[in-house]
Amino acid sequence: MIRVNVLYPRKGDARFDWAYYTGTYIPMVGRKLGAAPRSVSVEQGVAGGSPGSPPAFVAMAHLSFESVPAFQAAFTPHAAEIMADIPNYTSIEPIIQISEVKVGP
Repeated sequence: MIRVNVLYPRKGDARFDWAYYTGTYIPMVGRKLGAAPRSVSVEQGVAGGSPGSPPAFVAMAHLSFESVPAFQAAFTPHAAEIMADIPNYTSIEPIIQISEVKVGP
C-alpha cells in the first residue's frame, strides 16, 4: 500500500480557500480518480508541537492506493486538469510525497 501525501506549508500571506478545497476540488479529484484510491483524508493544521505555536502545514491530503502503478494509472490521464485547478483554492505550492505504508490502515 502506498500513500500520496499532498502538503501545503504554512506561509505568512498565503491564501487557502477551505470551502472550495473541500466542496469543489476534493470531490473533483475523487471523480477523476474513480475507485483507485483505497482511502482519502483531508486535514486542517491547527497547531504546532509546542503550546501556542502555529501548524507547519495549513492543509494535508492523504490518498492511499494499492501501488505506485495503480496511482499513476488513475492520476496520469487527469494530472493536467487536477493540477491546473490548484490556483482556484490556494497560492501555496503543494509538496507531494509518495510513501510506502508500513503500519496502519
